[in-house]
Amino acid sequence: MARALVPLWAICMLRVALATVYFQEEFLDGEHWRNRWVQSTNDSRFGHFRLSSGKFYGHKEKDKGLQTTQNGRFYAISARFKPFSNKGKTLVIQYTVKHEQKMDCGGGYIKVFPADIDQKNLNGKSQYYIMFGPDICGFDIKKVHVILHFKNQYHENKKPIRCKVDGFTHLYTLILRPDLSYDVKIDGQSIESGSIEYDWNLTSLKKETSPAESKDWEQTKDNKAQDWEKHFLDASASKQSDWNGELDGDWPAPMLQKPPYQDGLKPEGIHKDIWLHHKMKNTNYLTQYDLSEFENIGAIGLELWQVRSGTIFDNFLITDDEEYADNFGKATWGETKGPEREMDAIQAKEEMKKAREEEEEELLSGKINGHEHYFNQFHRRNEL
Repeated sequence: MARALVPLWAICMLRVALATVYFQEEFLDGEHWRNRWVQSTNDSRFGHFRLSSGKFYGHKEKDKGLQTTQNGRFYAISARFKPFSNKGKTLVIQYTVKHEQKMDCGGGYIKVFPADIDQKNLNGKSQYYIMFGPDICGFDIKKVHVILHFKNQYHENKKPIRCKVDGFTHLYTLILRPDLSYDVKIDGQSIESGSIEYDWNLTSLKKETSPAESKDWEQTKDNKAQDWEKHFLDASASKQSDWNGELDGDWPAPMLQKPPYQDGLKPEGIHKDIWLHHKMKNTNYLTQYDLSEFENIGAIGLELWQVRSGTIFDNFLITDDEEYADNFGKATWGETKGPEREMDAIQAKEEMKKAREEEEEELLSGKINGHEHYFNQFHRRNEL
């Protein structure tokens, strides 16, 4: 019986249906965004946001996002969504940021908060789960922050990740997987990846071995070494007829070969650290440390400082599906990135043309004034 072929579009639709989208914001409904986003009133000096696509854009409406408007200010704003836990699931956080003002010093990062965050009092001391995105200040700081909250402390990725520093819109993506791997992407391209356990220096923060675990290790060490060596015994060998178990003890069966080293385990025993590592791996021991698991995710926001304003934040997404995030990025930033650069190039040419015309006018005006000055001096000399 022939099997019916499933159309590719149906597979794609099924994939989208299986994805869980926790939060998605494109600011396509005008000023209604103010019903979803809450401006913090913790400090009256906090800067304000407006909805704007900037001075140049790929699409005037689709490229509208939250834009900082005041120089030398702190900013604090957030949006709430239905709380969820990413335990056992992939977590993808994605958004676009455009430093139209050619950022000299300021943040372009986002924060993911617990559901119990006090939005009206959001400030620099508010607890967050994840901080992710670019931070620029002078010539020294041009980095992508990836900070995770773990054991009541904030831990930053030890690998230096460089951010984009131009004035165009860029797509930033963070992927945290349940196998403790991660990926940081800019404009859809992976720029850093690895192990959450090691790239955040979290291995030293695991709980110390308890007395019960030490006793368990001693017993396991002996049993494991004995079981391991049994694999190298000569099963066809038989005990000598004159062997007396009461007098001679247990009969040592001959080995086919000497047990080799295996995964760092020696025939005479097992190194304690190796055993603990295997135990943690085999029993999902690492997951109890919540290295990348957050039980009550419920808000996303911007809490940052900028010397010069003008940054635009857009296309926010939190999901559990990497493919959905990739497609969303292509459908938003991917569609407008080219036209945005084209508009910027056209504006640059127009500005250059205008500057040349103004310069020519100044030169022409200077020549005319010079001729008039010479003419007046000539006539004054004749009159004398």
